[in-house]
Amino acid sequence: MFEIIITVELRERVGKGFARAARRAGFVPGIIYGDKMSPQPVTVDRKQMDKLLQQPGLFNTLYELQVGDKKQQVLPRDVQLDVVTDAPLHVDFLRLSDTTEINIDVPVVFLNEEESEGLKQGGVLNIVRHQIEVRCKASAIPQSIKVDLAGSEMGDSIHISAVSLPEGVTPTITDRDFTIVTIAAPTIHVEPVDEEEMEGEEGEEGEVMEDAEMDEATAESPAEEDGEE
Repeated sequence: MFEIIITVELRERVGKGFARAARRAGFVPGIIYGDKMSPQPVTVDRKQMDKLLQQPGLFNTLYELQVGDKKQQVLPRDVQLDVVTDAPLHVDFLRLSDTTEINIDVPVVFLNEEESEGLKQGGVLNIVRHQIEVRCKASAIPQSIKVDLAGSEMGDSIHISAVSLPEGVTPTITDRDFTIVTIAAPTIHVEPVDEEEMEGEEGEEGEVMEDAEMDEATAESPAEEDGEE
C-alpha cells in the first residue's frame, strides 16, 4: 500500500456555476463519500490533480486527504475529463477505513518473459486479462498481481489457480478457473492471390502460345510451296 497526502479544501457551495468558477480559479471540484458518513464537497488544486493523473495505479492506490485539520483515507473512484483537452473536470473520492472491504481492479504484471521456452521459440504472449477484479480490505490492496512466465511452453495457458495472491485477497470470479494469459503459436500470414492478376497472366501465356504456333506455321509454309514447284 502506497499513501500520498492530498490537500483539499472544503466547499460550501455546489452546482455547475460554482464548479465552473472553481475550474477558472485553478481548482478541480470533487466529492468525498462513503463509510456511512455524509458526502463532503471539496476542491483540489489543479496542479496537484495533474500530478496524480500522471502516476500509475491511481485507482488502486490509497491516498490520505488533508481536509482542514483532519485526515481521511480515500481511494479515487472516478475522474471526469474534458472530451477535447483531457483536463480534469471532477473527481470522486471513496472514504475508507482499514477494515472496509472493497472490490477493485488490480493490474496484471508478467515476470520472467525471457525464461519462457514458448516465447524463446517465437511464441506470442496473448494477454486475456490485463487486470483482475479482487476483493480485499482497504489496507491490503495490492499494487499488482504478478504472473510468472518462467518455464511456460508453446500452447500453455496460465489460469488464476496458478497465481499466488496476497493473503486476504480473493478474485471476485469464483465459479471458474479463468485464463489470464496464453503462449500462442505465431500466426503465418499468407498473401491473398489476386484473381484478376492470375487471369491476366493466363491470358498472356495463351497469347504467347498462339504466337508460337503462328510462327511455326509460317516457317513451314515456304517448304510446302517449294515442294509444289
